[in-house]
Amino acid sequence: MRGHPGALKAVGTMVLPLVVGVDGSEPSLHAVDWAVDEAVRHGLPLRIVHASLWERYEGAALADTPGAVSDVVTEHDIAESVVARAAQRARQRAPTLEIGTGVVPEDPVSALLREARLATAVVTGVRGRGPIKELLLGSVSLSLAARSPRPVVVVRGRPENRQAANGRIVVGVGGATAPAAVRYALREGAVRGYEVEAVRAWRRPAHRTAPHPLLTGEPAHAEEDHAAALLDEALDGVAKEYPGVIVHRALVEGSARHALVTRSSAADLLVMGARRRRGHLGPQLGLVGHTVLHHSECPVAVVPQQECHRLTAALSE
Repeated sequence: MRGHPGALKAVGTMVLPLVVGVDGSEPSLHAVDWAVDEAVRHGLPLRIVHASLWERYEGAALADTPGAVSDVVTEHDIAESVVARAAQRARQRAPTLEIGTGVVPEDPVSALLREARLATAVVTGVRGRGPIKELLLGSVSLSLAARSPRPVVVVRGRPENRQAANGRIVVGVGGATAPAAVRYALREGAVRGYEVEAVRAWRRPAHRTAPHPLLTGEPAHAEEDHAAALLDEALDGVAKEYPGVIVHRALVEGSARHALVTRSSAADLLVMGARRRRGHLGPQLGLVGHTVLHHSECPVAVVPQQECHRLTAALSE
């Protein structure tokens, strides 16, 4: 598959890869499978990365040890093995896909943030602890999603959701992050041939009562109407760029996080935005973002708002 005309492509003549971080765990292998399929859809090369501090600590120690045994299995050997197994799995899944690998002597968050600078997106697995290991999100995935300058996809959820069995993408539409998230979701919908459900939550402020139309002249559902107008505004311009994508608009009264987590059970991908606050070094995740990343039943794409126009202009044909 060479990719859809709407797929991400290149900056100049350099094709930017899709990067996936691996650590040898089962969740990271799920991330490899997802990343392989995504790279094929978009016609992108795949780069498989494992980050380890072996060189900084173990490598220096061995170098300073006279007569060190050369056949000792080191952390570097293990790191190379992790990457090699992941690459072999990727090649079995997509034999013609261009695959590169790297073992980076750095902590995982710093390494993947550095890799993100020259990537279309970064993919990670979910990593938890104990009997609910795929419910709780690992610190690497959470930190990366909160700080990356590029979209980050955390591959989590049930097998049928990870394996694209539903034909649906859900995007949360809220605030200043909406344009980037909507564009990403519609582009994915175009490439995959999926429907997109755009969700906007609304609620009346707790300190206000519902206005009475006979007394105020205002609609009884003023807040809902306002939410509908914001949803239309976020969708209409971008939707024209992807006329073949069927978009369903959903207004939900109540919690945005509850609405998105609930809808994730019938989705193959949940897309949400991350905004950059003044004084912070990277995109920030609010309560909705944290909840979705911890409890979604499908993979989650976190798209930074400032990335929107630059990524679309630079990477699309």
